[in-house]
Amino acid sequence: MCGIAGLFDSTSTIARDALNQTITKMGNRLVHRGPDTSGVWVDEKVGIAFVHRRLSIIDISPAGHQPMVSHDGRYVITFNGEIYNFLKLRRELEHKNISWHGHSDTEVFLSAISQWGIKTALQKSVGMFAFALWDRKNQELTLARDRLGEKPLYYGYIENTFIFASELKAIRGYSKFNLEIDRTIIPLYLRHNYIPTPYSIYKGIYKLPPGCYLTIQDKREICPFQLDGYEKRNLYQYSPIPYWSLSEITQKGLYEPFSGTIEEATTILEQLLNESVRGQMIADVPLGAFLSGGIDSSTVVAVMQANSHQPVRTFSIGFHEENYNEANYAKAVAQHLGTDHTELYVTANEAIAVIPQLPSLYDEPFADSSQIPTYLLSNLTRNYVTVSLSGDGGDELFCGYSRYFLSYRLWNLIKWVPALLRMTTSQILLSSPETLLNWVFFWLLPIMRQYGNTNSSVGYNLHRVAELIGATNPVEFYQQVMSHWKQPLLIIKDDSKSLLKEPKYIYNRSNGLLNASKNPLRQMMLIDSLSYLPDDILVKVDRATMANSLESRIPLLDHRIVEFVATLPIEMNYQAGVGKQMLRQILYRYVPKNLVERQKMGFGVPLDSWLRKPLRTWAESLLDETRLKQEGYFCPKLIREKWQEHLSGKRNWHYELWDILMFQAWLEQENNLSK
Repeated sequence: MCGIAGLFDSTSTIARDALNQTITKMGNRLVHRGPDTSGVWVDEKVGIAFVHRRLSIIDISPAGHQPMVSHDGRYVITFNGEIYNFLKLRRELEHKNISWHGHSDTEVFLSAISQWGIKTALQKSVGMFAFALWDRKNQELTLARDRLGEKPLYYGYIENTFIFASELKAIRGYSKFNLEIDRTIIPLYLRHNYIPTPYSIYKGIYKLPPGCYLTIQDKREICPFQLDGYEKRNLYQYSPIPYWSLSEITQKGLYEPFSGTIEEATTILEQLLNESVRGQMIADVPLGAFLSGGIDSSTVVAVMQANSHQPVRTFSIGFHEENYNEANYAKAVAQHLGTDHTELYVTANEAIAVIPQLPSLYDEPFADSSQIPTYLLSNLTRNYVTVSLSGDGGDELFCGYSRYFLSYRLWNLIKWVPALLRMTTSQILLSSPETLLNWVFFWLLPIMRQYGNTNSSVGYNLHRVAELIGATNPVEFYQQVMSHWKQPLLIIKDDSKSLLKEPKYIYNRSNGLLNASKNPLRQMMLIDSLSYLPDDILVKVDRATMANSLESRIPLLDHRIVEFVATLPIEMNYQAGVGKQMLRQILYRYVPKNLVERQKMGFGVPLDSWLRKPLRTWAESLLDETRLKQEGYFCPKLIREKWQEHLSGKRNWHYELWDILMFQAWLEQENNLSK
């Protein structure tokens, strides 16, 4: 695992010394991603420079040093990630009479590109990665990213220079950095609590979509959207090209479904999982795994232990607040499997101490509060190992989130009501004051309490329902379910609203599936896999682990597993309101059912109470009305109303408020850096 950055000035006006100095400065901002060694490669004649910060994992000798030049001298690469099947690729290349310098996966992958070309090498590879490749012969620069988006890659132009990096902080270190905040993406951020691909917080800087590569030769306007599936622009612009498409894989699975029994499917899945785990256990440094005691991480650890001749190192953190503590479950699973388990109980003060670091960790507003325990777990784990496997991706692949079932049931209830009637009812409820709804529908209060809803009023809940029933299809419905701020434009500063129109591209990407599949569950899973997984879950894990110089690997996101699961009927994973049926059956072969069957907790912190007590002063400063007016991004009135309701205990607005607070904390850092 490493950090990469580079620049390409096609006008070739930057002197060699200046290129060296600039690229070294950018690389120094990524030292946490690669603390072991650094390398720079410069060709001032064409105006190109690469930097690489190395965290040595495979072939820790100098033979694995980067940037690396191919054996034939044609290509230069700076590579972040791992190619797990590099030994198989090396065997395929043996007849080419290559004189190997070492045994690193990067050397094998670079040789594969030399022999087969970029697209074929990408399609043959199993791994997680982001890299830049310079083709000396064709004078072309190519960027590429792994299929599911485990590793990040940002790119764009600053004046006449094309620039890219693993993290925005490296781009911000470029001497001519002068980019503005992109106000148009703020509604998207408020809706999702992250900034979705292909956007970043800065105008003109984009995230390369998963499963894509981008090749440029000279300066033209870059189109950050794929021509097939994104907004279309003219063909003269550079645009990312997909070499693997999750939407296409999912549609193919619908047309060519698995025809065997669930027992046969489970056996195949277990074989694929074993192959994935074995490949990801290859390392020349100490290796372990995150363990929460849930289905996903327990399955990964169980398969790891079955493939290991010694106890696997496992790690978990616990909280003294019972509702947020999973450590006891993890410990029980670890004891049964016989792993070498380490746990750490974290106090509220230790967790809160992480918050000031978050803006610099994530480089742009990012408001998934599980970023805090993820960082703490990564920090603990790095004290013992350099590589850690995790169970991320299981919910999206195997229908694990409870919101899938709740949304599915609710949509099936309301879809029979004519759309016009739903929309009219929605508008009436939303335009009615909460106090009026409380008075008219007082008889619903006992029903709410019967189902455990004791913290909100009838009117509040009717407003929430109204925001959902106006949807015209399951995709729009799920968008509202997943939204933090249901109507984000309402809190944008008044004179900015006319300039903003919230893009719908995330959901447009799933239109093919929407037409092909009539099952809302499958649609919801695809939506999450296209955006929530790469832009929230994987961003959270990458930044938290890399901040601690820890490599994270995710066996469930092996594309061979993803492709197989896409062929399975949804009923094989979802039965009687319970998901992950196949993963459960695999896990039961290693762990007793009673150790892992429990209500899903999630990986969170008691943010609602923290904002009312230990974080109140910090939050009050960021949400100060005068400050909000001066900064000019948000309309203070609604935010202050939410803040006061939260402090009083009348409502829990912690998710919505955390979105604003993380933006404000990032903006404060941005303003300080700009001085």
